[in-house]
Amino acid sequence: MWETPAVVFVSGIMAAGKSTVAELLARRLTRAVHLRGDVFRRMIVSGRAEMTGEPSDEAWRQLRLRYDLAATVADRYAAEGFTVVLQDVVLGAELAAMVERIRHRPLAVVVLAPRADVVAARERGRPKQGYGGWSVADLDAGFRADTPRIGLWLDSSAQTPDETVDEIVARAWAEGRIG
Repeated sequence: MWETPAVVFVSGIMAAGKSTVAELLARRLTRAVHLRGDVFRRMIVSGRAEMTGEPSDEAWRQLRLRYDLAATVADRYAAEGFTVVLQDVVLGAELAAMVERIRHRPLAVVVLAPRADVVAARERGRPKQGYGGWSVADLDAGFRADTPRIGLWLDSSAQTPDETVDEIVARAWAEGRIG
């Protein structure tokens, strides 16, 4: 299945390991794209509305635009014969909506869900900080309570990034496949 043009969507909270794992997975494949959904947020150079604990209507609109663009680009690359490893923070009911946005099949969804204490340690050790208005524990609790159990959920707390990729390769199409 890994050599068939496909989309693998990797989600999880900030500092869950999405970027590292998605890049490693894409590099293992013969013809692959690593698509970072956040690139579409960063393209807005003026008028950007950031997501906060109390997001504005404009922040939600921009977030959904970002998701629409990422899904469209993933679909286009897959239509041209690439396996796309798309990664972004998509939580709560937005996960099901993202699955609907991505039209290409086969599609596998992988949700990285390491323990909150592991995420907090990772966040402290990285140069970019994503938890401005939230605590890791609060975002993690909300993520686990409000996000539907779609796809393959992995607790990667005790794994290296390569071990997480090994598990994705072994299990994603059996347990994370959509449609």
